[in-house]
Amino acid sequence: MPATVLRPGHDAELDRIPTRVLADDSVREETRRLKKQLSRLQERLYAEGRQRLLVVLQAMDTGGKDTVIRKVFRDCNVQGVRVHRFEAPNQRELGRDFLWRAHIVVPPDGHIAVWNRSHYGGVLEERVKGIVPESVWRLRYRQINDFERLLTESGTRILKFFLHISKDEQRRRLQRRLDNPDKRWKFSPDDLTQRAHWDDYQAAYEEALRETTTEWAPWTVVPADDKRSRDHVIAGALVRALEEMDPQYPTVEGLPDTINGQDVLE
Repeated sequence: MPATVLRPGHDAELDRIPTRVLADDSVREETRRLKKQLSRLQERLYAEGRQRLLVVLQAMDTGGKDTVIRKVFRDCNVQGVRVHRFEAPNQRELGRDFLWRAHIVVPPDGHIAVWNRSHYGGVLEERVKGIVPESVWRLRYRQINDFERLLTESGTRILKFFLHISKDEQRRRLQRRLDNPDKRWKFSPDDLTQRAHWDDYQAAYEEALRETTTEWAPWTVVPADDKRSRDHVIAGALVRALEEMDPQYPTVEGLPDTINGQDVLE
């Protein structure tokens, strides 16, 4: 399924990038195959214990971050996948540099870290809500790029996905939350506040995508109105990245054939 991998120095005009690419039943089957392949590659990454993969998921509310994590990583070994959700910064976090809380949850060797929202809140929510002045958040683009370069040069592969939904699709998803008693708990008054500032958030995302797309950590804009195509794009990108990383099972030397004269397989 098509997605838009941004290039450094190019604008990210979100109104020109489609939010919907319809998928047929064959895509669902292909996604299942990719998830099984992802599970095998993740097991090798965990066993090897030398490389790391960081997956960043950003989206407007209802963009599908939770669902992607639940569905795409379903077959993976939970011991090797760490999910971290970035909430609004607390007082402890606000008393430090804005990347502090990101750095302490980067993936260790052999692991995949999946960030539901991320350090990009420092140039998105904090910008739109006026938590920090422009003189502060504008410097953060360079600081983010330097941070991600550090991670990359230290052995962490970074994949960044913006789940791109339309305003109409967001309205439908919010309405479904309200209509379903089992989903109503997910609705927050802040959803309406964010929706009221849709254009401000789109402008913030466009600038963030443009300023933080680098050779070492480009953004991928994923059409996310259709869930099947969204999951297919992300699963495929994960598999390709891990294939390029090519983790290998470690070689174990000197294993005995017998213990105390007895065949170890008896």
